[in-house]
Amino acid sequence: MRAFTFSTYKTSLREADIPEPIMGEHDVLVQVQAAGVNQLDEKIRIGEFKQILPYKLPLTLGHDVAGTVLRVGAAVRGFRPGDEVYARPRDHRIGTFAERIAVDEADVAPKPSSISMEEAGSLPLVALTAWQALVEIGNVQRGQKVLIHAGSGGVGSIAIQLAKHLGAEVATTVSASNAAFARELGADHTIDYRNEDFEQLLSGYDFVLDSLGGENLEKSLRILGPCGIAVGISGPPTPDFARSAGLNPVLRLAIAGLSGKIRKQAKRLGVDYRFLFMRASGEQLREISALIERRAIKPIVGRVFPFDETVRALESLRDGGLRGKAVISSR
Repeated sequence: MRAFTFSTYKTSLREADIPEPIMGEHDVLVQVQAAGVNQLDEKIRIGEFKQILPYKLPLTLGHDVAGTVLRVGAAVRGFRPGDEVYARPRDHRIGTFAERIAVDEADVAPKPSSISMEEAGSLPLVALTAWQALVEIGNVQRGQKVLIHAGSGGVGSIAIQLAKHLGAEVATTVSASNAAFARELGADHTIDYRNEDFEQLLSGYDFVLDSLGGENLEKSLRILGPCGIAVGISGPPTPDFARSAGLNPVLRLAIAGLSGKIRKQAKRLGVDYRFLFMRASGEQLREISALIERRAIKPIVGRVFPFDETVRALESLRDGGLRGKAVISSR
């Protein structure tokens, strides 16, 4: 089976012939027709998450899939061959940059009928990230003020739409050239991150979704009102995350040290900082599908690459400037 893998950290992807997926009784075998390309793929390739998400190498990358069910395990009840589905396979079972993948039934949802395979393939990781940040952690309510950083990117473009659907007043940081695009998605306020300082323009916010970390995260804490929440998806990880991930005590101690500064700043300001490493969920994808069918959320596909150009697709993340998601198509 054709796939794109890497053998050592920081080396390029290469095409390889790998064994067919091994199916369990709760798995569905999916013919990959589209696979989204995510920053997480690149971060895993360069080894950024190897301590908290150790993988055995060589590894086939790819965290998003849309395609057709070929076969189902003996215990699968919700799907059958021929179904069109989409999913974010759970950690340690990724590998959608391939012709086929076996995915646990619990991670899979029917593909929304109103969108293409490429659009469906762009969604799972970024839509689940937005949902878990805004709905699960943030409990964003109508009338609250929400800041979404990097609003023209994969996560940001979906998060703006979800926050607006929840009834929030939405601000976002984008380049000047993407300001109109962000407003089309539902942003009420756009801040040109190159020429404007969001900390000087915003205050009293209830929620921030930060995808940049560092100084940007520190400034995000300062624009929150009392009891506001900042969710970081680039880190630093927190002790709560380390415990839930079952990391060893030494690594937990190291993570506590890494996030100590930002957690102290949040406590001093009377706000909360949470680190989100999104998880797979077919149930939540069904909720997201309902919003897509009602046109409350639309996928944003910036560029489609053929399967043969998977290496170039991943490299495109380093180029930047893409609205929404890059997607690999096998059709």
